[in-house]
Amino acid sequence: MTTSWRTSVLADRHRALGSRLEDWNGMGTAWTYDKDMYAEHIAIRTRAGLMDVSGLKKVHVTGPDATAVLTHATTRDLSKVYPGKSVYAAMLNDAGYFTEDCICYRLSPNSWLVVHGSGTGQEEIARSAVGKDVSIRFDDDLHDLSLQGPLAVEFLAGHVPGIHDLKYFHHLQTTLFGRHVMISRTGYTGERGYEIFVGAKDAVFLWDTILEEGKAFGIIPCRFTVLDMLRVESYLLFYPYDNSLMYPYATPDSVDGDSLWELGLDFTVSPGKTGFRGADRHYALKGKERMKIFGVLVDADAPTDGGDTLWADGRQVGVITCGMVSKLTGKSMALARFDPKYAVHGTRLDVRGKSVQASAIAHSIPFDDPEKRKRTVVGKGQS
Repeated sequence: MTTSWRTSVLADRHRALGSRLEDWNGMGTAWTYDKDMYAEHIAIRTRAGLMDVSGLKKVHVTGPDATAVLTHATTRDLSKVYPGKSVYAAMLNDAGYFTEDCICYRLSPNSWLVVHGSGTGQEEIARSAVGKDVSIRFDDDLHDLSLQGPLAVEFLAGHVPGIHDLKYFHHLQTTLFGRHVMISRTGYTGERGYEIFVGAKDAVFLWDTILEEGKAFGIIPCRFTVLDMLRVESYLLFYPYDNSLMYPYATPDSVDGDSLWELGLDFTVSPGKTGFRGADRHYALKGKERMKIFGVLVDADAPTDGGDTLWADGRQVGVITCGMVSKLTGKSMALARFDPKYAVHGTRLDVRGKSVQASAIAHSIPFDDPEKRKRTVVGKGQS
């Protein structure tokens, strides 16, 4: 295990499942378990699975200027987000390039929880806070258990009144098995799912209790990296693994860094919003895309690897960033960085990789649930 400066209180639970706790984002994370990862993928797609995603960084932003600070640091107009609601947002540098994505949860009029990954989220917030009446506090006591899958809501409904009616990107303060939690209708799977934010003193109890009480629903523990399978199907990007930090542009005069237009994340900019960091450059970069994130459907039984190349017309036209094979659909699929001219559904390709040499086609994304009905359904209807 790489030396990590952050610790999940669930570390022993992951070790018992066979994890060596590889470092991600400064925290020992369950990259592997001894059991079959395909079974975990099937559980989340057909029943439910429980993951420890506490390696995400949690930052409290409070004070009279909290909303103004986050409105400058992110691409969203947060003045329109009310307590109990959250929003997915991006952060840019001064050049207009993507540096981080996050979810901003409004807890009260002057209090926010910002959850972000391995980019510079906290640093971006701190830059926007200079001279403002605001407090920024990093919180690793708060753990994040992600319960994802079509039966997650039915399991929670036996313990949390009103959970059926909690809308996508909304959250509530409640109790679960007698412990105080915040439950958010969010996740990183494309399924109807929930994130359970809980203090360290109660996290192990809740992990154990959810798995024990959830056996009747087929709920099983899932490693962090099963998210790679789910995110490929659901077009969910993972910084920096889909970015130019990992796959630099080939031309020497091309500045590394990806625009929201290139990543397909331009929807994170609130309509008409200006004044956020990198705003002018963001708008100026429209129509100047050097690459485009798109899907690949591969004629193979094995998953492709990050770094495998895509070829057409005798030249390289893309690079795969993440691939997977689904035992539910029997398909090998991937996310890739494409020459925009070839990011057209049905374009014929060849994959050249270490373990896979196969024909393929460019494919629109998301592969799974393209209308995103599963993650947004409200009420007792099953996804």
